[in-house]
Amino acid sequence: MTHMVYASRAMAIGLLLVATVGVSADDPATATPEAGTAVAIFAGGCFWCMEHPFDELVGVIATTSGYTGGNTPNPTYEQVSAGGTAHAESVRVTYDPSKVSYEKLLDVYWRNIDPLAVDRQFCDEGSQYRSAIFYTTREQQTLAEASKHKVQKEFDKPIATQIVAAGRFYPAEEYHQDYYRKNPLRYKFYRLKCGRDQRLQQLWGPPNERER
Repeated sequence: MTHMVYASRAMAIGLLLVATVGVSADDPATATPEAGTAVAIFAGGCFWCMEHPFDELVGVIATTSGYTGGNTPNPTYEQVSAGGTAHAESVRVTYDPSKVSYEKLLDVYWRNIDPLAVDRQFCDEGSQYRSAIFYTTREQQTLAEASKHKVQKEFDKPIATQIVAAGRFYPAEEYHQDYYRKNPLRYKFYRLKCGRDQRLQQLWGPPNERER
């Protein structure tokens, strides 16, 4: 992340530097979801901005911001955002498959990221802000690959979004969870300064069209 972008993010956080360490990690490859629920994990840049669209879906039970895809145990926000841990800022979506399908989650995911960007999303630079779908089952892998193939037909440039097996997921510090609800003004300021909505409109059209 560039110094300017980091400063913008720090302002949005409100200079709140809370070192919450020792959070428990979840391994989707071995964890058993509660009966009647399933888990999906997506990386699309700033995890604050990825919680919001999923929370609006009927059938989504919870979203959790966190870190996955890396090799550093119990990473902190400062470590991940500085790069070097190989983790990506991600969001874990716990949902009821009887009310919302994984295909629907994929559709919402694509229309809230820039799938053409390599190792960045909007103003956030670095592999920690890469876009990726972390599948937890073979069925999710098949559906994710099919959706990527479908999205590729809409663009001339190659889709940069990775599709990889989910590993350990580390929930982010508490002040990151539901940030858009806890700090709506700072969240909107960050989203505006990052150019997220402008780029999404270029790629996918106005919000009402993206929701179709």
